[in-house]
Amino acid sequence: MSAPVLNRALVLEAPVPAPDGAGGLTETWTALGSLWGELRPRTGREVTGEAGAVAVNAVRVTVRGAPQGASNRPVAGQRFRCGERIFRILAVTERAPDGMYLICETREEVAA
Repeated sequence: MSAPVLNRALVLEAPVPAPDGAGGLTETWTALGSLWGELRPRTGREVTGEAGAVAVNAVRVTVRGAPQGASNRPVAGQRFRCGERIFRILAVTERAPDGMYLICETREEVAA
């Protein structure tokens, strides 16, 4: 198995609930740090969102491994930001038993 080409600068972000001023909460995102990753497009489809058609693309993101519980280890529910693109993390698994790389299954939504 060849080593991935980690050539994309990614910002790992985590959701943070914040008061919305009306007694409820809204979701904001805070940066946890930067990682280098490889993006591999998978499949895509079109769905109807709240504001119209949305293209949903599955993207496999590979990053360097980190120990369980480390702040730089992605987990489901977080997201990557690459410029204006946002990749919501659905699942994370180790690429090989040695844990050198992590594979993150993500979803990117783009207005169609």
